[in-house]
Parts: sequence; C-alpha cells; structure tokens
Amino acid sequence: MHELSIAMNIVEIAEEEAKQRGVEVSAVYLKLGPLSGVVKDALISAYEMAVCGTSLEGSRLVVEEVPVVVFCPRCREKRSPRSFQWLCCPECDTPAPEVVQGAELQITALEVKDET
Repeated sequence: MHELSIAMNIVEIAEEEAKQRGVEVSAVYLKLGPLSGVVKDALISAYEMAVCGTSLEGSRLVVEEVPVVVFCPRCREKRSPRSFQWLCCPECDTPAPEVVQGAELQITALEVKDET
C-alpha cells in the first residue's frame, strides 16, 4: 500500500510548513488526478493513520479529484478523453499523447486553526 508512504510524506511536508509559520493545521488540501496511480479512499485512510502522534493529529485531508485532460494535435484543443486508459480526442478519435492535466498529486493549501 504505497498510499501510506505518500500520506506520511504529505504529513511531513505539512508539519514542516506549519512549524515554519508557527501555525496549527486543521486540514490539508490536495489535488489528485487518476493518472497519479493513487487511490483516493486508500490515501484518506492512510492519512488518518499517518497523522497519529503528530502535530497534524485530528486534521483532515481534503482531496479535489482532477479529471484527465489531453491536447488533441488534430483539433488543437484541450479535451477530456472518454477514458483515461484510451487517450484519444473524444471529438475526432485522434490519439492524444500530451496529457495536460490528470497526473496531479499536489498539496495546494493548508487550513490553519484560528488562534483567537
């Protein structure tokens, strides 16, 4: 289950950022694409284990799922393929090897606890 090592890395990154800023994290926001090879539910479950005993314990992982988008060389447009296993333009069926979006595994924000 490689999601656990990924979750541990997310916790480590968030802890370092929180320490530098002197804040307490209540949520970690993440973009996740289907081409990342990471299973969302497994990652969330792994995150809950990874935060135990850390400064992020009690925080939540908020995952934004990002669709696959490819660039069609024939239409010269960005499009979402019918399937991420078959990267072809949905309009003209031309193979579209350039993936524009959908491989993300990126921390986008930290939500911090209000200190008031």
